[in-house]
Amino acid sequence: MEDRLCKRELLRESRRSRVEIRNTRKRGMALMKISQHNSKAWDEKVNQGSRYTKYVSYDQVENARRGDWAISVTTEKPVPRNWFPPTLKGLSVLCLAGGGGQQAPLLAAAGAEVTVVDMSEKQLEQDRFVAERDDLSIKTIKGDMSDLNFFDDETFDLIVHPVSNVFVEDVLPVWKEAARVLKTNGTLISGFTNPVLYLFDDEQEEKGILDVQNSIPFSSVEEMKAKERDAGNETLEFGHTLEDQIQGQIDAGLMIAGFYEDDFGGTRLIDNYIKTFIATKAIKQST
Repeated sequence: MEDRLCKRELLRESRRSRVEIRNTRKRGMALMKISQHNSKAWDEKVNQGSRYTKYVSYDQVENARRGDWAISVTTEKPVPRNWFPPTLKGLSVLCLAGGGGQQAPLLAAAGAEVTVVDMSEKQLEQDRFVAERDDLSIKTIKGDMSDLNFFDDETFDLIVHPVSNVFVEDVLPVWKEAARVLKTNGTLISGFTNPVLYLFDDEQEEKGILDVQNSIPFSSVEEMKAKERDAGNETLEFGHTLEDQIQGQIDAGLMIAGFYEDDFGGTRLIDNYIKTFIATKAIKQST
């Protein structure tokens, strides 16, 4: 009797394990599809000349060589210079999901040893173009911000992470990986979206109406399904909770040491009511 019960329990446990494995595989395939879709969508944005794919000018690079530089990780506001070390010379810097030839060339011109990781090959091409044009040393890697397995622990002195984690379904692995590859006492400068932006229907906002249609956390995958639309070349976006954006960094071993807000520069209706972008400076704590 006891043997039969044990066998039944083992069978149930085996079934549960198989179901968990299948679910994990399905989840992994879904995440891969999102990453692949957004990679292609950003390649197309480069083709279309989107604002966030336009590389810096020769003059901006030359100014950065002389110490006159500024970068943004949101939309409009420059990151305060006192968020950076007094000098970048010799520092190992990662531009995480930061392709496009906007931040990396200026940091390299200022003396940093810069690596860019991005899921869009064409965004990386923008960085390589500026590096060749202006004789800069910039390493580029096509990869996912959620999985930096190609880097050892504590590789970088500074990580610059412009608004981009909106393109991953789960932001917590991004913070964990960033903290892992950041040196102790190193700095992570991040830009991200205030999820309030995703409460409103985009089509209604274009008509001058702020109409609450969505909940947070938000997924445009579900929105596309609900509206029976094909995402096409649109990026798939996710509105993460502020708890995941801020407490997520803290739980990864980072201390928030700076904070500011930004908006679309007055080009969106919602700018009249709230700033929808956030930037944080975080320091990796010693364990």
